[in-house]
Amino acid sequence: MNSKVTEYIVNQEKWTQELQLLRSFLLELNLEEAIKWGMPAYLYKGKNILGMSAFKNYVGLWFHQGVFLKDEKQLLLNAQEGKTKAMRQWRFNSIEEIDKSTVLEYVLEAMKNVEIGNEIKPVRNKKPLEIPSYLANAFEKDQDLYLKFNELTLTKKREFTDYISEAKRETTKESRLQKIIPMIKNGIGLHDKYR
Repeated sequence: MNSKVTEYIVNQEKWTQELQLLRSFLLELNLEEAIKWGMPAYLYKGKNILGMSAFKNYVGLWFHQGVFLKDEKQLLLNAQEGKTKAMRQWRFNSIEEIDKSTVLEYVLEAMKNVEIGNEIKPVRNKKPLEIPSYLANAFEKDQDLYLKFNELTLTKKREFTDYISEAKRETTKESRLQKIIPMIKNGIGLHDKYR
């Protein structure tokens, strides 16, 4: 048992019983328990196979390679249709919906898929990095910001540039720029808290 997972569960205002029940099933299997992206994660043979988390209206299991599960009971959802290729989500709205034999059936199938190598690997973004004008102007005014930005990984750079570029309004672009400047200077990625 991972103490950080215990901490995650007991700190939930809602869904504590559901999370404890799901965890008890998962701990019966040969899975490594960890915290990844701020929530409980379960690994098999070094591969992330599922995550568990509480939301406002439900508790969810996230199967990282869920697209390969048979899902004969049609319990799984693609939470981001058109964007997520492999991950599938199973939502529980009450403790009564959590059936041990069905949960174990799905998790054991996910473990078997690891054994046989069923996996969709993420496609890396190959497009060139485009620096939005707001960020380019900030670089011209602050050489240290420019140097710190260039020390970041390409992934972190892309997170920052996309964050500004995706804003529609000029005021939003400016406020996002002000938010990320200290992050860049401290070498903190936009999504580091989720890693």
